Amino acid sequence: MMVPAPLLLLGLLCSGFVGRGDGACAEVDSDTEAVAGRGFKLGCISCKRRSEVEGAATVEWYFRPKGESDFLQIYSYDENGATIENELFMDRIDWNGSKRSNDIQDASIYLLNVTFNDSGTYRCFFYRVLFYDNYEYKDVIDKVVHLTVVAKATRGTASIVSEVMMYVSIIGLQVWLLIEMIYCYRKIAAAGEEALREAANAEYLAIASESKDNCAGVQVGE
Repeated sequence: MMVPAPLLLLGLLCSGFVGRGDGACAEVDSDTEAVAGRGFKLGCISCKRRSEVEGAATVEWYFRPKGESDFLQIYSYDENGATIENELFMDRIDWNGSKRSNDIQDASIYLLNVTFNDSGTYRCFFYRVLFYDNYEYKDVIDKVVHLTVVAKATRGTASIVSEVMMYVSIIGLQVWLLIEMIYCYRKIAAAGEEALREAANAEYLAIASESKDNCAGVQVGE
């Protein structure tokens, strides 16, 4: 059975909405207080503004110890994998960002066995390329995390607000996706019903026309 063109187009548009929803991205600031002796996630997220455009990115992390003036490169991540660039962090950093994709939007890392010497400023750089039909657009995004290491956890207001906003963003994206899916499915159902009505009307008109022709033939024969 042939699928009506408007119905097919609507289905493709809805598929596009669902596809973009699956890749939804929300930028959430990193926590800034770590506890000595524990692990800590250094968050770094940079969402693409044009989700439909193909892209690729590499990432570099830098660290400036508290009281120092210079940044040291400590980590890099690209299509070939991760590299720890500084011996002070050897075997102490794990990648905690985007997986199975060169189109990196989450460049978070996990710092193992935090020490007081890890206090300071961390900078995360995205080197992103967007691939358009006729050219490539290159951009550099810089995120900063000021980390304080304490002996005992003291959950501050900023941490609580950040976590709440993260959950609100996630729930909001899910609700938006659900609304889009319901809207699309209703439009598809309505278009399908309209197509069936048009097909039934066409069939009825064809039968009526055939019956009329038959009647006309009978009258001529008489």
